[in-house]
Amino acid sequence: QVQLVESGGGLVQPGGSLRPSCAASGFDFSSVVWSWYRQAPGKPRTLVAHIGHAGDATNYADFVKGRFTISRDNDRNTVYLQMNSLKAEDTAVYYCNGWPNYWGQGIQVTVSS
Repeated sequence: QVQLVESGGGLVQPGGSLRPSCAASGFDFSSVVWSWYRQAPGKPRTLVAHIGHAGDATNYADFVKGRFTISRDNDRNTVYLQMNSLKAEDTAVYYCNGWPNYWGQGIQVTVSS
């Protein structure tokens, strides 16, 4: 059956780093475009980054450009989001998405001193 398991969230101080991951099983991971979204309390879910099938095409929201990097490992069926220089406004629940309808369970990222 289809399963997506996210890990790697947590509490970090401003300026710190985290690397959430999303491990998928039960379908053809390599054929899917993957994205990360985030949702802060009281706000809509927003696209953060996405990555093409081979990992050579990426796109980022302006508010994370230069700080976050999306990557994928088609051998491990896993997509990652390297988050550096974290800010308080990055605090949100982060979701991985395999287009169109594969969603991770969401993980909390909290940036606070």
